[in-house]
Amino acid sequence: MIDSLTLRRTFPAGATLSRWQAPDGWDHRRFDWPAERPVGRLLFQTGRADVIEKYLEVFAHLVGRGWSVTAFDWRGQGGSGRLLADRHVGHGGNFSGLVEDLRSFWREWRADGTGNLPHVLIGHSMGGHLALRAVVEGAADPDGLVLVAPMLGLRLPTGPWLGAVIIRLMTLLGRAERGIWEAKEGPGHHTRQRNLTHDVARFEDEAFWYAQAPELALGPPSWGWLESAMRSTRALLRDPRLDRVSLSTLMLIAEADRLVDPCAAAAVATRIGAKVERFGPEAAHELLREVDPVRLRALAAIDGFLDGLAA
Repeated sequence: MIDSLTLRRTFPAGATLSRWQAPDGWDHRRFDWPAERPVGRLLFQTGRADVIEKYLEVFAHLVGRGWSVTAFDWRGQGGSGRLLADRHVGHGGNFSGLVEDLRSFWREWRADGTGNLPHVLIGHSMGGHLALRAVVEGAADPDGLVLVAPMLGLRLPTGPWLGAVIIRLMTLLGRAERGIWEAKEGPGHHTRQRNLTHDVARFEDEAFWYAQAPELALGPPSWGWLESAMRSTRALLRDPRLDRVSLSTLMLIAEADRLVDPCAAAAVATRIGAKVERFGPEAAHELLREVDPVRLRALAAIDGFLDGLAA
């Protein structure tokens, strides 16, 4: 039995990294880990500033249960082509472009499938937002959808109204492509760890992988990214097609989340009839990289949901 640390910090022998080009030629980094006897296929999409390597432990669990796993780094982060000359700043451009990347990838990936296996889309945080947008807009047609701490509203320290005013002002002042903080002035190591996970060892996995490949690291979001995120979440919540979603969906919500709004997520879950698994103060944003009692409960909820689809 491979121990947890080895799973998290060793690239799996059965997995591959490759390149995928969007229709406009933009280069993306792709990950594939096929199961030996697959019961289904998963496309797992991470959050802002995430990289594939952070979820190797999760992927190992899913592959072990018979699910072939694929993922790609979003445009502008990880091992995919960056959007700004300053590679450290996380710019998102228009989120519609990210949805179009997902649309194109989904079409190709689903066409590669063999047999009559279920195809499931899983998205964490920003990835959850984009996954739901893709479903609402007809860019993806999964047999099941899993949203983990989805970004359906931002938690801003100034509150939503004043935060929106500040973000708009900064973009009007020409700072759209500037980071919202300088690296030396940003949230400290402890604050960032507390916002993401209570598990210090898993939090440090990120630094381990960035030491191996510094080019994967990404710093603060740009003011333009924040404005795009707010505009995209508002548009999704106002989209009448959201209420017509009838897809089998599981949503995991961290009620003490400091980064995304759990109340907005819960409201969307009600609108689309999603099954909800809630976590209290024991859980931060990265539910699948939390301390074991939280992480294992989150995985158990996903396992139960996937078992139902595979059946």
